[in-house]
Amino acid sequence: MKFLKLKPMLRTWDIPATISFYTDVLGFTCKTYDEEWGWAHLNRDGIAIMISGPNEHEGDTAPGFTGSLYITCDDVDDLWTSLKDRVRVCYPIEDFDYGMREFGIYDNNGYLLQFGKPLL
Repeated sequence: MKFLKLKPMLRTWDIPATISFYTDVLGFTCKTYDEEWGWAHLNRDGIAIMISGPNEHEGDTAPGFTGSLYITCDDVDDLWTSLKDRVRVCYPIEDFDYGMREFGIYDNNGYLLQFGKPLL
């Protein structure tokens, strides 16, 4: 048995604004949005993210996630240049001793998104 893919589901209280952030700012495409179900499916370059509204049976009261989404990309410097003045930055682009050049931003819900490229 093997795992085949990971598709994170991020909860938000404003699905249209979250779809807008991921499509307009990060270049994702919204493949499916079902307003009645409170759910959307977004993708870009083989990466998929699902967005959902609050999950009442779990008692959600605000977006909450203690980790981050880490996306490896082929041109982290170009991405940084295109995003840095349009988003809330967690940390600017930097080379790290563990072999990555990366930066971190927050989405419109406060989820941490990190983008990096291996140093060669």
